[in-house]
Amino acid sequence: MTEPIDYPSTSPQVLSAVRRTRWLAVGSLLGLIVLGLAWELWLAPLRPGGSWWAIKVLPLTLPLIGLLKNRMYTYRWVSLLVWLYFAEGVMRVYSDAGLSAWLAGLQVLLCVCLFVACALHVRIRLRGAGKAAVAADQVRHAAAIGAATDPVAAPAERP
Repeated sequence: MTEPIDYPSTSPQVLSAVRRTRWLAVGSLLGLIVLGLAWELWLAPLRPGGSWWAIKVLPLTLPLIGLLKNRMYTYRWVSLLVWLYFAEGVMRVYSDAGLSAWLAGLQVLLCVCLFVACALHVRIRLRGAGKAAVAADQVRHAAAIGAATDPVAAPAERP
């Protein structure tokens, strides 16, 4: 289930941080799904016996596979999607009472955890791939124009 990240010269600390943020994101997303279902079906539904509002968790199930497969694009768009659930949670913290308000507070907390995990994951992966990507671009560009890879290091090649 764990997919290796192919970064040349990636340190074990970077890989460990990527793994931690990945599992924090997956855990937060699963927490939001379970909370949404439990909240609207059993704990504090809008109507006795459950509510159709439980379908609000369906959009949260879509990114689960992408996060498990470690797809960078998924982390990026989930960090935007989560703000809809954050806004709902904040609104219900102030408008609801009792258990529903506490569940809304938990939703807000899970949303913040998911956003932070996604943002850190993307940042760490881009930073880890940054140097390797720049070096690969330089080599690719030099090969395309027929120049030395590092013109400063090779002054003998200058005319």
